[in-house]
Amino acid sequence: MRSSSSRRGTSHRRTPHTPRRTAAVALAGVAALIAAAVQSGTATAAPEQAPPAASKAIPGSESVKLSPAQRAALIRKAEAGKAQTARDLGLGAKEKLVVRDVVKDADGTVHTRYERTYDGLPVLGGDLVVKTAASGATKSVVKATRAAIKPATTTAAVSAAKARKQALAAAKADDTKSADVDKAPRKVIWAANGKPVLAYETVVGGLQEDGTPNELHVVTDATTGAKLYEYQGIETGTGNTMYSGTVTLGTTQSGSTYNLTDGTRGNHKTYNLNRGTSGTGTLFSGPDDVWGNGSPSNAETAGADAHYGAALTWDYYKNVHGRSGIKGDGVGAYSRVHYGNNYVNAFWSDSCFCMTYGDGSGNTHPLTSIDVAGHEMTHGVTSNTAGLVYSGESGGLNEATSDIFGSTVEFYANNSSDVGDYLIGEEIDINGDGSPLRYMDKPSNPLRYMDKPSKDGSSKDSWYSGIGSVDVHYSSGPANHFFYLLSEGSGTKTINGVTYNSATSDGLPVTGIGRDKAEKIWFRALTTKFTSNTNYAGARTGTLAATGELYGTDSAEYKAVQDAWAGVNVGTRSGGGGGGGTSFENTADVAIPDRGAAVNSPVTVSGRTGNAPSNLQVSVDIVHTYIGDLKVDLVAPDGTVYTLKGYGTGGSADNINTTYTVNASSEVANGVWNLRVQDNAAIDTGYINSWKLTFP
Repeated sequence: MRSSSSRRGTSHRRTPHTPRRTAAVALAGVAALIAAAVQSGTATAAPEQAPPAASKAIPGSESVKLSPAQRAALIRKAEAGKAQTARDLGLGAKEKLVVRDVVKDADGTVHTRYERTYDGLPVLGGDLVVKTAASGATKSVVKATRAAIKPATTTAAVSAAKARKQALAAAKADDTKSADVDKAPRKVIWAANGKPVLAYETVVGGLQEDGTPNELHVVTDATTGAKLYEYQGIETGTGNTMYSGTVTLGTTQSGSTYNLTDGTRGNHKTYNLNRGTSGTGTLFSGPDDVWGNGSPSNAETAGADAHYGAALTWDYYKNVHGRSGIKGDGVGAYSRVHYGNNYVNAFWSDSCFCMTYGDGSGNTHPLTSIDVAGHEMTHGVTSNTAGLVYSGESGGLNEATSDIFGSTVEFYANNSSDVGDYLIGEEIDINGDGSPLRYMDKPSNPLRYMDKPSKDGSSKDSWYSGIGSVDVHYSSGPANHFFYLLSEGSGTKTINGVTYNSATSDGLPVTGIGRDKAEKIWFRALTTKFTSNTNYAGARTGTLAATGELYGTDSAEYKAVQDAWAGVNVGTRSGGGGGGGTSFENTADVAIPDRGAAVNSPVTVSGRTGNAPSNLQVSVDIVHTYIGDLKVDLVAPDGTVYTLKGYGTGGSADNINTTYTVNASSEVANGVWNLRVQDNAAIDTGYINSWKLTFP
């Protein structure tokens, strides 16, 4: 007789092994906001290049795997010191920090992510990441906004009822069904763009046009009543189903009953909604430890697929990136299958901390396989790290992050029935008749191609100034394309039986560095560099900073990141691009102490011959109030100092964003150059955002 206490078991289910080579769907999001100024270009094919020489990460630079207890201890330490951290960062007396996440490197460096409050109100767009050395000294800070949090008032002139009415009208305009507001609008400080102001945030429920739950966030100016922003809180995704073969599942047993509760992965549970659209439904359970038969007519089949995909994704994040669960705290989310009737989608929801899967057209094509599970669970990881807002360019990066890690989970799974590839949802006939999906009266091939996103008919291959107004599933294209180029390079090649042909926007080749390095770079940027409103320009800055920490700023990997972004029209090539010279850049933020010691930001120059030129270009981007208090020097490798800006110049103006020309012809070019900055007065704050040396 079996004990009534739970213990881990295994289960098996059979699924077909012959894939249908058709497509997967990309569904709705909302349009919106931010654009960065990078010029456009034309995409042409580039020849395949040999990969760079292998190099290892800088010793101590990679993040360590934290147990839930170790992570909790670091968070407690950050909580205990957050008041001092706020003072060190020069935050105002009414500002407080709230610890959100923590990452630790092998050399003792800690990256702590914070939210902010002002006078007790949440600051939306006020998140930041502080990087500290093992000694506790602050090394750099990444902020979602550069603006000082000083709203004119915290007293609303507009009623909450008016904000609620505006939010409901916005939901109606989006064709929301049964729109409702369960909670009163909350007062916040809106700092995601422009000058921080007092606002209301209202969340509207109901159902979106296609049956997806609605969590529309509407931000209303509390002094003027103007609508400032809106975004969708439900993050949708796509994938393939029923092609994972016979697999082992983590289950538990109580008495004579087994259920889909994975005791080794945070007690992740899988439920049957049985066509419902709310609640958890019924936990899958039965008298044996065998689940499904490979047919969609058996309700357990979709449950087994979702449970298996969740387990793989958990293992991937833990074993590859050292993250134990979505929040890093060892606690599992849960999965719900058989959502709605003929529901052709899947989604992540923060409110339930769960993944939910529909059964597709005719309820015979459940969206419950490896890459869709990786995609949906990654939405949860993104929500609990960078928090990329699901709209505009940040929304495209959010969606791309799920595609990127959905694909890497599939490669990690190494499942012979569904081999790894750079295609999202490649094995499902989502309509059941081989036809492309028509969504919102627009033809759309329901498959995303990372090597050339535009092959689906809607996604964008490269960045352009209006991409922030495109549906997030299609504005994700440049980031997907970047990841493919960084991993595999441009040109024609065949990987796991799939042939790719990736062109670049500037017509120049890109040499890949391998998927293993590319995924670590993107994850490090996501967890330590990206913030809630990161756009494509910021993603380039963040991935370069992450690469510099892992491999060095003079590495082949660093140059490959520059070239891959240039290949999707974001920034310049590693050689400066277009004959503009060779550049060496440091994009890591360095805090400038208020009336404190000088700080240095280093750039390592290598591969040059002879001396530096007489027209060395020094591009400086410093975010600081009252720049008259700053002295800015360029320090050559031998210690020679070239003053770029002295005290007093610039007066009460804010920020330095300019390029200086220096006659450095007496200096040897190769070596470590430093930008040295010192503040000689109090009551002003800032940081070195980035700087660059360009050799014409």
